[in-house]
Amino acid sequence: MVPLLYLGGLVVLFLLWIKVKGLDYVIVHQRWIFVCLFLLPLSVIFDAYYYARAWLIFKMCSAPKLHDQRVRDIQRQVRDWRKEGTKTYMCTGRPGWLTVSLRVGKYKKTHKNIMINMMDILEVDTKRQVVRVEPLANMGQVTALLNSIGWTLPVLPELDDLTVGGLVMGTGIESSSHIYGLFQHICVAYELVLADGSLVRCTEEENTDLFHAVPWSCGTLGFLVAAEIKIVPAKPWVKLHYEPVRGLENICKRFTEASANKQNTFVEGLQYSLDSAVIMTGTMTDHAEPDKINRIGLHFKPWFFKHVEGYLKKDCVGVEYIPLRHYYHRHTRSIFWELQDIIPFGNNPVFRWLFGWMVPPKISLLKLTQGETIRRLYEQHHVLQDMLVPMKHLQDAITRFHKDIEVYPLWLCPFLLPPGRGMVHPKGQEEELYVDIGAYGEPKVKHFEAKSSTSQLEKFVRDVHGFQMLYADVYMEREEFWEMFDGQLYHKLRDELGCKEAFPEVYDKICKSARH
Repeated sequence: MVPLLYLGGLVVLFLLWIKVKGLDYVIVHQRWIFVCLFLLPLSVIFDAYYYARAWLIFKMCSAPKLHDQRVRDIQRQVRDWRKEGTKTYMCTGRPGWLTVSLRVGKYKKTHKNIMINMMDILEVDTKRQVVRVEPLANMGQVTALLNSIGWTLPVLPELDDLTVGGLVMGTGIESSSHIYGLFQHICVAYELVLADGSLVRCTEEENTDLFHAVPWSCGTLGFLVAAEIKIVPAKPWVKLHYEPVRGLENICKRFTEASANKQNTFVEGLQYSLDSAVIMTGTMTDHAEPDKINRIGLHFKPWFFKHVEGYLKKDCVGVEYIPLRHYYHRHTRSIFWELQDIIPFGNNPVFRWLFGWMVPPKISLLKLTQGETIRRLYEQHHVLQDMLVPMKHLQDAITRFHKDIEVYPLWLCPFLLPPGRGMVHPKGQEEELYVDIGAYGEPKVKHFEAKSSTSQLEKFVRDVHGFQMLYADVYMEREEFWEMFDGQLYHKLRDELGCKEAFPEVYDKICKSARH
């Protein structure tokens, strides 16, 4: 009887605490209870199922045969849509909560859903040095297979759950992009089902216009059913050099020099304040010094951004040897630094040792269970943006970020942007070095307001001929959007391929001004 009285008393105190703090506060700031008790175990089951399924299908060599059958089914669905009178736009039938973007796509409820169940690696051709994959194959899946046979992608974006389709139709970047460019620049072929139900393959030599227009089009030119991507030989270790840098001018100068040096296979910066950062440069290697090995991917290891911050606090340089796959997914366990807002004690050594093997919770499950209250509060009090600006404007850009939002750490990732005819290319006809500035977290400026503050950043990015990643909230008006992006080829193909009645324009699909 006494234990029941204690339990009842605790329940009453808990309810009173909720009343005092407010339900919104409790849902947002104590969300870790639900995440730890339910989402972490579900995420483990979710991952185990998909990895086992992908491994079995690839080993049984059934994926190519099933692929052809699945493509025919997509073509049938598109033709059925045409027979029904093309009354609504089409979109993929994949639920919006399964995507990595925190944006909730309401169009899924009003558009014709085309079911695309394609998540397999179809072929690894080491002679041609390409891997052929379906659109829902993700980076964790691709890394696990390629690394096991001594290969890797030249650009392998960070988070395990990022899919090939999302990286092609949107974009992707990694710390090797200062050599290879964005994810689209390592793709050599796309296969799409168009609005008339036909299947086409496009490359630099075949259907060239479509090949250049597909990246950043967000599924508004056709349904991607396969992509061929370059692969390169992999080495087992990354020799990573950590260099703390003080002073904004010094940070930008040192980061630009490191990014321009092609001897560095990997270049990345984590900026912890306006005038302090750690710049990391790495190279692949076959051998490691045993006393400098750090297996950062082990579940009990500190979150990587906290580990890096240690070099800044000690104000000392360092060198470590990290297993290649651990390096590629160095920010995965902490979802960069987003997880600290969800599980505040997640980097505590006790939590890491006991429960770190279940981290991180699936982003898709976090979206599915967030509810309208959390979604609304995240939108108004949280920033999740990647802005791509020319390297020559890096100092001005960081100053602008500090003034408008003041979110730290900032992720700095350089990339080479070649000239082209698609939506994203340099202003001139020469390749140019750009940098992705990633801001993820709660703004510290008192005057932050989601729409006006983001709009100010968007204007700055437009003015320096930069680009905004489209997974995030975009507040631009239509004219501003097409001032940032080159829509000439995109609109030409929309006319030629009958896309206007089949798919919404990319602006209408992703921009808040079009959706509200």
